[in-house]
Amino acid sequence: MAAPVIETCHVACCANRTPNVVSWGRGGTIAFGTCTSVALYDPQERRVVAVLNGHTGRVNTVQWIHREDCAPESHLVSGGSDNRLIVWEVKNGKFIESVECKGHTGPVCAVDAIYVEDPKILVASSSSDSTVRLWLCNGAKEAECLHTLSFGSSFMMDVSLALLPGSRVPILACGGDNSQVHLYVLSNGELQKAMSLQGHDDWVRGVAWASLGGELLLASCSQDCLIRVWRLCAKSGTDARIEDNLTIIKMKEDVFKVKDGDVSSVFAVSLETVLAGHENWVYGVHWQPPLYKGGEQKQFLSLLSASMDKTMILWAPEEGSGVWVEQVRVGEVGGNTLGFYGCQMSPDGSMIVAHAFHGALHLWCKDKEGHWRPGVVISGHFNEVQDLSWDPEGEFILSVGSDQTTRLFTPWRKQDAKQATWHEISRPQIHGYDMQCLAMVGRFQFVSGADEKVLRVFQAPRNFVENFANISGTSREKLLTSSDSASLPEGASTPALGLSNKAVFQGDLAQKTNEEERQFNSVSDQYQESYFHPLIMTEPPPEDHLLQNTLWPEVQKLYGHGFEMFCLASDSARTVVASACKASKAEHAAVLLWSTATWRQLQTLPSHTLTVTQMAFSPDAQLLLAVSRDRTWSLWRRNLPTPESPEPQFSLYAHTGKNTAIHSRIIWSCDWSPDSKYFVTSSRDKKVIVWGPCRLEDSGDTIIPPEIKPCSSILDVGDSATAVAFCPVLCSENSYLLAVGLESGRILLYRWRPGQEPAGGRDWSSCGETDILQSHALRVKRLRWRPRTGRVGQENNKKDGQTDGESEVEEESSWVQLASASADRSVKIFNINKRAL
Repeated sequence: MAAPVIETCHVACCANRTPNVVSWGRGGTIAFGTCTSVALYDPQERRVVAVLNGHTGRVNTVQWIHREDCAPESHLVSGGSDNRLIVWEVKNGKFIESVECKGHTGPVCAVDAIYVEDPKILVASSSSDSTVRLWLCNGAKEAECLHTLSFGSSFMMDVSLALLPGSRVPILACGGDNSQVHLYVLSNGELQKAMSLQGHDDWVRGVAWASLGGELLLASCSQDCLIRVWRLCAKSGTDARIEDNLTIIKMKEDVFKVKDGDVSSVFAVSLETVLAGHENWVYGVHWQPPLYKGGEQKQFLSLLSASMDKTMILWAPEEGSGVWVEQVRVGEVGGNTLGFYGCQMSPDGSMIVAHAFHGALHLWCKDKEGHWRPGVVISGHFNEVQDLSWDPEGEFILSVGSDQTTRLFTPWRKQDAKQATWHEISRPQIHGYDMQCLAMVGRFQFVSGADEKVLRVFQAPRNFVENFANISGTSREKLLTSSDSASLPEGASTPALGLSNKAVFQGDLAQKTNEEERQFNSVSDQYQESYFHPLIMTEPPPEDHLLQNTLWPEVQKLYGHGFEMFCLASDSARTVVASACKASKAEHAAVLLWSTATWRQLQTLPSHTLTVTQMAFSPDAQLLLAVSRDRTWSLWRRNLPTPESPEPQFSLYAHTGKNTAIHSRIIWSCDWSPDSKYFVTSSRDKKVIVWGPCRLEDSGDTIIPPEIKPCSSILDVGDSATAVAFCPVLCSENSYLLAVGLESGRILLYRWRPGQEPAGGRDWSSCGETDILQSHALRVKRLRWRPRTGRVGQENNKKDGQTDGESEVEEESSWVQLASASADRSVKIFNINKRAL
């Protein structure tokens, strides 16, 4: 079998901001909704193993369909804001869309499913159209809606299904905004209401069944900060007839009858316990998964709950008295976040996970002594990712998004792991405006722009450089010498009401003596200004640390634009940064140039009449290309330095006008070939065009040909081309490799050969594209190739003294890596094998 051209190396994403969106399967895989997709995450391998694209609206609820023998699941059900349910089935190791349930008229907010008889699946779904529906999915890939329960003007927040003890009769529990838990029984094809359980004082947010021998336990949690556990058991005929003995004090029981075929049974429900311990709304409850031993399920009496007070509690009955008590409480500290939306427990009960308001997953693992410690888990942006950039050495990626954060991802290799996995190890900027663009200036400095008129320059603190050395396995001394370590601050923190990250220096971390603490110099001394604590990391940090201990200090603000920032670029010599803002008039559409040495404004480059959408400096730093919403491009040339003006100056060299533009819609993206000879533009009109030549073959760097015109035939990619990038490594026969990102989320790879007759379109050859499992779900915002060959984290795994290094090096140099940012909130990194092209 031929090697695949494109492999997915990493997906950075996070859970949606809804309660029932995470589910932990018996096979150990965590499924969660991210934007309009379902991600399958393996917490042992610490990577996303698959992304399921099928919904057209946000995924609000995900649930594995557990098997009775506790084997790994083969079905998964998800519901979304597109009013649909999808049942996914595993075929040949991959999940495919098996059945679609349509019928709800509002977004689906909760779902549960059980096997009634193999292969029939009973699915219950609740929606904001105030109904709960029951569906039967049979093996013939069809779903029929059995029943629709209408609740008038109230909403059901959660549903849970189970089989009544000793029978195959399904029982459905629904909890909603009328503070009651309703029980329904499906017997002889009829759905009958059994009873409503009263007791909660506020909306019921979650319900969950657990089967315990001949009984069922139902946990319900509510916005009244309490959790109630109810016990449901079968009553034999004699129990039901005994007269009430008034001398015994016992819990009140509610009784209901069920007819299954001709057999009639009686069941009683009583309140088992009320658990109080949370200080805010309780959003989720989850029973520890049962084990399958000797042909029967063994259920543990252990209940996990998650709350908006930022804590998760593990409850269990005490051994002697049977009284339910709090066993463990874990949570997050600090940061300006809200609490947890839901919780899940691993199949063996050794790990617990919660998902928070900002989409972050929080994982805790139980160590050998029985203590719970934070574990390493996936993270990603919780809104559109707008831009990303590799560092000049190609060791890490920085990305910015509309979630107002800048994040840094790099590979990490655990001592005993075979492969390095990518993780977020720093969050340099947490802002108050949506982030829009960024440009790296050197290894440990970047400029970023948000929906504000100011550009901000950040520099890595010493604490980051040391931790990056630990995690990536690079030598700390080498990194510190490359980044002028003498003047580096330790870290950064944001003042309580500010937007600027202030540097924290070694002296600021010193503890004050008691004497000093008694004499406050001023009111401000009573309040701690810095929340930063230096970390020594040997593994990627959990969310709480990312929120406040990994910020980078802001070293400069750049003022000059009249509207919100839109795009940035920096040259390879690290001397100049170009910036542009949103514009509807020519005067605001000018590109500004800044010196990286002094951070002064060098020049204003007016040419365009509407927003400049993207800019790129040529690899030899001599030319600057800008493309715009006015459907034209402009090319600027660096003038030779003179004694009067040693600072770099650019002058307009070439541009397209109304008649020469070729593109008939907004030009979204542009990039340069690695030899600075050609550049490419891509547009909403589905066209990709290579222009040039910008340099003559024989002459030196100085002479630029008089006319720059299309060098390629016009490539029609069939969809709006929102991102384009030239691979920095040439392919065979002097052809260039390009990646094109589309509005639909697909990424296409093309080879382009210069010198071919462009008329016939023979100069382009398609050599691969992302499949449905690899593609983004929404538009590709930015594509960036790694600046050098090889896969990050793979190069330095050979230990000293090992031979056959030659073939290893050659094998590694046949790989190139492509990073993509998308509106579906994910950052993906692809490995592309040049040999397979």
